[in-house]
Amino acid sequence: MKLFNTMTRRKEEFVPLEEGKVRMYVCGPTVYNLIHIGNARPMIIFDTVRRYMEYKGYEVNFVSNFTDVDDKIIKKAIEEGVSPEEVSSRYIEECKKDMAGMNVKPATTHPQATQEIDGMIEMIQTLIDKGYAYPVADGTVYFRVKNFKEYGKLSHKNLDDLQSGFRALQVSGEDQKEDPMDFVLWKPKKEGEPYWTSPWCDGRPGWHIECSVMSKKYLGEEIDIHAGGEDLIFPHHENEIAQSECCNGKLFAKYWMHNGFLNIDNRKMSKSLGNFRTVREISQQYDLQVLRFFMLNAHYRSPLNFSAELMEAAKNSLERIQEGAARLNDRKASNTEAASQAEKKLLEEAKTYRQKFEAAMDDDFNTADALAAVFELVKFANTNTDEKSSGEFTGSLLDMLVKLCDVLGLIVLKKEEALDSDIEALIQERQDARKARDFARADEIRDQLLEMGIELKDTREGVKWKRI
Repeated sequence: MKLFNTMTRRKEEFVPLEEGKVRMYVCGPTVYNLIHIGNARPMIIFDTVRRYMEYKGYEVNFVSNFTDVDDKIIKKAIEEGVSPEEVSSRYIEECKKDMAGMNVKPATTHPQATQEIDGMIEMIQTLIDKGYAYPVADGTVYFRVKNFKEYGKLSHKNLDDLQSGFRALQVSGEDQKEDPMDFVLWKPKKEGEPYWTSPWCDGRPGWHIECSVMSKKYLGEEIDIHAGGEDLIFPHHENEIAQSECCNGKLFAKYWMHNGFLNIDNRKMSKSLGNFRTVREISQQYDLQVLRFFMLNAHYRSPLNFSAELMEAAKNSLERIQEGAARLNDRKASNTEAASQAEKKLLEEAKTYRQKFEAAMDDDFNTADALAAVFELVKFANTNTDEKSSGEFTGSLLDMLVKLCDVLGLIVLKKEEALDSDIEALIQERQDARKARDFARADEIRDQLLEMGIELKDTREGVKWKRI
């Protein structure tokens, strides 16, 4: 299995620090509002990476945090006249609902920044003791970037260029820094803001220190994979490396993975442009499985453009897989016979699609090519099965299809939905009308059900329906 390491800018063979185990940290959202589809991309991508690791037999310790103290949370709390804790708690729960809708598995641990303050104070003190950090008169604590000679190694930014850039951007109140590049580890409280007591002042941590502390606590000083959006490479992940490696004296993460940016109708998503889309809004138009399929239908490192047309295409493509799975499920149920010799030969042939799927995923988690292998399997099943096929044959193909889609987090075999009794009665009445050759009434009922959001499809296995 190879993955692209942002640190080295090349694909590398994945070799875990501990055989059979993977320690993985993914930066989570700041919980001040409903998550947007930009948040959704890393959630879906790295959930899929985790699922494939588990499929390959690894035990994955997957940690993803919630940043629950931040200027945006405080601003929202003031606007609503409630506590920052009330805002963050509300949106953590809403985030979890959206994650469940996208079939994103809960992390092994979902730490929250406000519950890890003691660990942050301890790490900051260690950095001060080692000469990598310093407090100033007002109690702010800064990290000495120049003392970490490898600063810039992840983003591949030149230290001299960074220094001149930071000097040009220096703002009022930062003249207490030893160097313009130094960044905040701890900052003093402001009126009306939440704060914690520390050796330097009453205040709260800087953003970057959170992940260094939570990763160390729940995964150890060295981890296999650190992941997040491309926008986090600099300065967030760069600063995490500096803090963690200076504190622990060890390599922080062996592999760094970053997903590409997401645009809306070929423009950067922003509230000012009016193209800001939340996952909750998308869920009112589409099953969130469609959003997941859409995200996986491109390589995770590529930029991705979101549009209504592309979502419709994703919906139709996902339905093709689901219909193939439903057809196999019906044929499996209608015939319990063992596979014939010819069918056993076909099952051997079908294994090539699983091999193609695995080869794609082994090549830096190429989900687009993995989906292509899934479609080939569906086509193979459609071509080689009918109502006379044995239950063993159709069941084996179905099992393979479901397992491969599960790696991608796609639910292709829907649980039977309970229909309202009046809808059931209409479907039965239509069936009776068809038997009586009263096709006008049958068509009338079909149109009536369509208005109710129920689409019927007549197949050789009987009438199928779906909500639209």
